[in-house]
Amino acid sequence: MKKTLQTEEILLTALSVFLMVHFTPGISFWLWIPLFLLPDLSMLGYLAGPRIGALSYNLFHHRGLAILIAAAGYWLNIPLLLTAGLLLLAHSSFDRMLGYGLKYEDDFKHTHLGMIGQAQERK
Repeated sequence: MKKTLQTEEILLTALSVFLMVHFTPGISFWLWIPLFLLPDLSMLGYLAGPRIGALSYNLFHHRGLAILIAAAGYWLNIPLLLTAGLLLLAHSSFDRMLGYGLKYEDDFKHTHLGMIGQAQERK
């Protein structure tokens, strides 16, 4: 089952990148890389504690929100909004492919996909 989920995330990441290249062709590849990593700045919320950290992380890694932003950008003809939504979708799918899911409030390593890092290795 884990391989099936990883394959699904790979396909969603690839689809997001394809759509971004198709709908927003003006973005340089060298600009795309830092923009792709930008949602991880949401981890700075953990400086305010695990509850705020989980909230900020989950907000910027929620695929539903990413799709809503991309759809709004498409329908309202706002390329920046479309790009932001597709980047969020690509990033969150890529993270989930690597096993980083949405966070619970008790611990950064506790995600909806299970425990990550050393905690997972102990099982």
